[in-house]
Amino acid sequence: MARLFGTDGVRGVAGRDLTAELAMDLSVAAAHVLGDAGAFAATGRRPVAVVGRDPRASGEFLEAAVVAGLAASGVDVLRLGVLPTPAVAHLTAALGADLGVMLSASHNPAPDNGIKFLARGGFKLSDAVEDEIERRLGEEWSFPVGSGVGRVRDAYGEADRYISHVLTTMGAPLDGLSVVVDCAHGAAHMVAPEALVRAGARVEAIGARPDGLNINAGHGSTHLDKLQQIVISRGADLGVAYDGDADRCLAVDHTGAVIDGDHIMAILAAAMHREGLLAKDTVVATVMSNLGFKLAMRDAGITVVETAVGDRYVLERMKSDGFNLGGEQSGHVIMLDHATTGDGLLTSLHLLGVVAKSGVPLKELAAVMTPLPQILINVKDVDKGKASVPELVAAVAEAEAELGETGRVLIRPSGTEPMIRVMVEAASEEHATQVAGRLADVVRTACV
Repeated sequence: MARLFGTDGVRGVAGRDLTAELAMDLSVAAAHVLGDAGAFAATGRRPVAVVGRDPRASGEFLEAAVVAGLAASGVDVLRLGVLPTPAVAHLTAALGADLGVMLSASHNPAPDNGIKFLARGGFKLSDAVEDEIERRLGEEWSFPVGSGVGRVRDAYGEADRYISHVLTTMGAPLDGLSVVVDCAHGAAHMVAPEALVRAGARVEAIGARPDGLNINAGHGSTHLDKLQQIVISRGADLGVAYDGDADRCLAVDHTGAVIDGDHIMAILAAAMHREGLLAKDTVVATVMSNLGFKLAMRDAGITVVETAVGDRYVLERMKSDGFNLGGEQSGHVIMLDHATTGDGLLTSLHLLGVVAKSGVPLKELAAVMTPLPQILINVKDVDKGKASVPELVAAVAEAEAELGETGRVLIRPSGTEPMIRVMVEAASEEHATQVAGRLADVVRTACV
């Protein structure tokens, strides 16, 4: 059977793939794996869980199912309401909870939803723990009764604890900055504008009227058109955009040019490096980060450590090696001194803080790196297990020699489809296109 947990929890169309029954079963299994349900009888202490969600309509019935499963298993539940994933992660740690649950499908459209579990301390689960939860689905349990059942209470006011936390991480106020913030009609629609205003910025919020069905619809980090238009028309200093659960952030400068995750990491890394705050003078990025980012960091005296694609792998490397900044081109930026996961609001506050403190426009700060043209070709209907056949290995070596230090090649099998991805960066788009096309042809003939 296919693994139930994906790269970021359990996700699917709510009501079809992700049903109330599955949500309840997952929460019961998670209660026993993460919360040591049943501990009340042995120790006199019930485990505690915090539960948050984004504004999707399906989040209402999924929240009810998750809360029911947890409480029936003997877990006390604090319902946080609509909050970003990083807020739930922070509150899992700050409130001393044994586990956290976030209901969101991130940047996916409204019909989708997902369940993400967090361990004590607010960290995402390892593959091994997710596999254990999945293995114990449907297991026969002895459920508590009477005083042993979990109690449920609303804790919506804890949102302010999260806002206060992110504001305390800032070194300088944002006085004088005019900012347009796109909340994707998602989980950040209340906390992000309030935090930015409290930080001193002049704020215009868009995508901040969720109705349960409009999350990510034409707004947010995957749809920057409206943000670009409004930043230009209002003459704002810059704009920031979050995704549905606000664990990532992208930006646009005053001209409407997009500032992606690589640019944001480069700006933050350079600022932290100058102030002696960048642990081991190193930033962690995935293999998909642009070569221009890596060259810029090299020129700034900063080491780049690479991981596989996925913010969980970035976080694992940061924790294991003592690094405090990492992320992805997509806008997942992890500032481990202040958060246990990617945090769009935190990222935007620190990005704006660099602009405010330096007095330099975002456009000029982003010039710290020059992205190289990047061409990606998805070669479908091939045997992805043959991505390292001798013919392709030889073709890649030849391409790398041709590109030299001003380009690179990445061949990556898809994790879910019979497809091999060919990515090439070069000094010119024409050169990148030529090399990528040649390699894609080799994949089509050698990987069948």
